[in-house]
Amino acid sequence: MWWKWKIDPLTIDCVLIYAQAGHGRRASVYTDYTFAVWNRPPRDTQEAQAVLDAIEKREPAQPEALQLVAFAKAYSGLTDEEFKQIDSIIRKTTLEKFGPVRSVKPSLVFELGFEGINRSPRHKSGIAVRFPRMLRIRFDKPLHEANTLIDLQQML
Repeated sequence: MWWKWKIDPLTIDCVLIYAQAGHGRRASVYTDYTFAVWNRPPRDTQEAQAVLDAIEKREPAQPEALQLVAFAKAYSGLTDEEFKQIDSIIRKTTLEKFGPVRSVKPSLVFELGFEGINRSPRHKSGIAVRFPRMLRIRFDKPLHEANTLIDLQQML
């Protein structure tokens, strides 16, 4: 006999930036998401809004400027009703389409849980998380209060 011991997940508040349709019964709904954190804390809401405006205008990020950095993909943790709600927002805020992937205007913060975190030279963020899943949608949290790459690095 063996026991499966579940540990409390590490958590981070992050921003939805890409979406892709799911598989099987979720094939018609956007359920597979890519999340980002700020590369550093925004100085204020205006600086964060300037980044969001630049993303909407499809302007490339400046190397040393504030920007959102992708770090994880997740597709589990929400109810079917929550997925439908987010799908509606994704369809209204799509900026670009790359095959099956949609780039969306950053407008939603999620609490993401994961079991482990490591350094990764394969990822732009330099971070890889183990078993990421969405814990909840943070409608109560403004985008400029999402976590940063520094927060992830401190978890290492």
